[in-house]
Amino acid sequence: MTEFVGIGARRPGSERYELSARLAELIGEFNRNLIDVVADIIPAVKPQVAFYEQLGQPGIDCLEQTMRLAREKGLLVIADAKRGDIGSTAQAYAAAWLGGESAADALTVNPYLGTDGMEPFLAACRKFNKGLFILVRTSNPSASELQDLEVEGEPLYAHVARLVAQWGNDPDLIGASGFSSIGAVVGATWPAEAKLIRDVLPRTFFLIPGYGAQGGAAEDCAAGFAAENYGALVNASRSLIAAWRTVASSDAADVGADYAAATRAAALRMRDELRAAAL
Repeated sequence: MTEFVGIGARRPGSERYELSARLAELIGEFNRNLIDVVADIIPAVKPQVAFYEQLGQPGIDCLEQTMRLAREKGLLVIADAKRGDIGSTAQAYAAAWLGGESAADALTVNPYLGTDGMEPFLAACRKFNKGLFILVRTSNPSASELQDLEVEGEPLYAHVARLVAQWGNDPDLIGASGFSSIGAVVGATWPAEAKLIRDVLPRTFFLIPGYGAQGGAAEDCAAGFAAENYGALVNASRSLIAAWRTVASSDAADVGADYAAATRAAALRMRDELRAAAL
């Protein structure tokens, strides 16, 4: 859920390690306070694992504690690690993030290696009853350099979307709702493309980044909603965790200098905007 740039850790006992441990402790407290105030509003958290990994073991411990707390609050945990490899390495990634007591409920993955790269993750989803979110049309500005390339008369992202449909079309991966646990990452910053991808993936969960700080509006997010406005998780990072920086003067009396209260107020606004866009 949180994104925090700190200092990488070295050997225990060093000044750097001690600083990393203290940073991880503070991040853990920050995360705990935010989860406490939004757990009744949101369905899931999405920790960006790189910001924890750079702190070494203290960061990993903090990540595991944050994930455990989120689950205790009834939230799903999506590990944003964007893993991708083949064979035994992919199996190791899948086991690390989708198996065991500290595992996430879902993992973001990169499909560039094709089916060889996906199958170990799909197998882990079947074994552990977990999910994936596969990069299809990402929210970053340069995504078009690759994802819009024309292949056999269609953009590359359309071909990737069909592969996601193929990988997710497995009875062992489809729940009672009819949606597959194999989802797609589709950015809010590309609403026209999101509509095209939704036509290919009518029963696939979309993880929709790009809302808020990256410029995506609630109406843009709605382009990725499935029938009856289901099937989408809209992600907001900076616009929620750093809401205290942009509190409007009209809200100042309510939130004051309390970063957790500012985050809750921003989450409520986001919820209301998405509900209005879905009507």
